[in-house]
Amino acid sequence: MKKKVLLMGKSGSGKTSMRSIIFANYIARDTSRLGATIDVEHSHVRFLGNLVLNLWDCGGQEAFMENYFASQRDNIFRNVEVLIYVFDVESRELGKLLNETLYTLMEYMDMNRFLCIEMAWSNIVYELIPNVKELEQNLKEFTNIIDADEVLLFERATFLVISHYRMRPHRDANRFEKVSNIIKQFKLSCSKLAAHFQSMEVRNSNFAAFIDIFTSNTYCMVIMSDASIPSAATLINIRNARKHFEKLERMSQGHLPLSR
Repeated sequence: MKKKVLLMGKSGSGKTSMRSIIFANYIARDTSRLGATIDVEHSHVRFLGNLVLNLWDCGGQEAFMENYFASQRDNIFRNVEVLIYVFDVESRELGKLLNETLYTLMEYMDMNRFLCIEMAWSNIVYELIPNVKELEQNLKEFTNIIDADEVLLFERATFLVISHYRMRPHRDANRFEKVSNIIKQFKLSCSKLAAHFQSMEVRNSNFAAFIDIFTSNTYCMVIMSDASIPSAATLINIRNARKHFEKLERMSQGHLPLSR
């Protein structure tokens, strides 16, 4: 299953840097060596097994932008699932650029699917995951059964949050991005040492967080504040749930019927 994702914006706005950090494990300081994109760079990223993100990174130089809306108009905008427009917030040309892009895109896609860069990449890929509502419902049931504060699912290659359920409130609104970045850095460190990241437990006086392999394409993070629940019990519950969520994953990929 392929989904076309279009990256657009003026030259130097950070399109290629963003793509490299999310999908190629670049760290921010290393993106400075990336050159300007010439015309369109195509890449395919496998996500959650059989979902393939067909990324079109469009060069932002003025000559290229003119071509996108003239001679390449149909090729660029046809069959777009998501458009991500990256921009410099101080740009005086922002309104004109967005208006022209939106006007063109209206001819090719349902505008309810248009997503701006302010939304996290997690929300972007969320829009592309089949049967994500069923996944969320099962995650809610799992969270309630084990009496967790919160459960999060991370896609295994990118560590983007693809689903979560929170039973108890959390103060930090940016916790998804912070946790995702911490785990990605940990994974990179392990790979440099030729180690294999399997699971991790973090504990303090207020909570315990458990990170473990969940399905063939996801990691699971379980956050617990009830100190009376032994760590071993939580880990056993995570492992016992794997078979069920593996089945859900195969169903979303079209390998099984959707009846429960």
